[in-house]
Amino acid sequence: MNRSEHRADTALDFSGIASRAGETDATGHIPAQNWQDLRDSGYLRLFHSPEIGGTGADGLTQADAMEALARACPGTYWSATVSALLCAKLISTYGAPRTHERLLQSLLSGEQLAAFAVVERTAGSDASTFRTTVRPAGSRGSGFVINGEKAKITNAPCADLAVTLARRDKSPDDDGPDWCLAFVDLRQAGVRRYEIPHMGLRGMPWGGIVFTDAYVDEADVIPVPFTELAEGMAWGWIKNAFAAIAVAESALAASIRHAKERVSFGRPLAHMEGVQAQIADSRAQIDAARLLARRAMKERVAGESVRDLIAMLKVSSTEMGVQVAARAVQIHGAAGVTRGHEVERLYRDAQMNVIGGFTSNRLREQVSEGLGHGPAVYRPFDWLAPTGLGRDAAGLDGHPILNAPAS
Repeated sequence: MNRSEHRADTALDFSGIASRAGETDATGHIPAQNWQDLRDSGYLRLFHSPEIGGTGADGLTQADAMEALARACPGTYWSATVSALLCAKLISTYGAPRTHERLLQSLLSGEQLAAFAVVERTAGSDASTFRTTVRPAGSRGSGFVINGEKAKITNAPCADLAVTLARRDKSPDDDGPDWCLAFVDLRQAGVRRYEIPHMGLRGMPWGGIVFTDAYVDEADVIPVPFTELAEGMAWGWIKNAFAAIAVAESALAASIRHAKERVSFGRPLAHMEGVQAQIADSRAQIDAARLLARRAMKERVAGESVRDLIAMLKVSSTEMGVQVAARAVQIHGAAGVTRGHEVERLYRDAQMNVIGGFTSNRLREQVSEGLGHGPAVYRPFDWLAPTGLGRDAAGLDGHPILNAPAS
């Protein structure tokens, strides 16, 4: 196979999903047949051990399948992988095997869909500002109730289950973690959902969830130290990385086809040095990102943390995806910004991979912290005094102005 036509080598067939990708984007909904194809393919079970209903696939097999599905339809990939990989991993890692077997089986079979409810309307990566709270149900029984709002959440409008990050309303004698994961049944009174229009990954359900004294069973509230949660959330960073690589590969393939077919100034675009350089740069960037992604997936599945490696992967691969998609737009010219064109869709999708999961700037801070720079905490700092500049209280119209000291 020609390297410029690279596709992840996988036994799973997503050709039907790929044929409906344009429709999925145009309508903003994942066709029911896509979900049937996913169940039939076994994709939803790939990421887990046979003991909990998975297939026990190795890391490279999982990597191949993720890239293949993301190439077929990024919106479908996001929705399915958030549920079957990220949410199911959080349940299997922090939950109790016997108690939560019912939840895992429903997600791995495709019977139910899960959302990872983390960010809030007024808070993104800064968890210190999150307000969603779990407290004892009191007169309602031995369980808990949850209150708050989660926004910009994949699968929120149609999920059956929300794996929700929340604060714990603790009693004075409770010295446990301040945070918990609550596995919330979204098909109950006390839950309201809404959709949020979005630029890319339009087929992916995206929106918010409002909890108003929604009930959570006692066994479905899992206290977890916040520092441990980043380990589980790193599965989401991997998801974004493979989505970005797949989008970039599709954009490059479209660019190569167009460059061969389009004749300008008496020669194909592919014969122009500037276009050749763009295609070569994209090829090199994609292959480098794929090597790092496969390494990260292989080591992660083998039980190693590699969280900083995954953070670096998420940053570099998602930003690479935007660069490659932008080059594809340039190569296609006006066609690349025409609504409904494959490249226009891929460019919108590429942007979503950068923002979703955790912002690149915050991940860069985490990587820097891991290199010994300490936590990225703001402290007040006087930038003015060390310069020797002073403030003249008698400035124009009574406003302070900066003056250099007299020589």
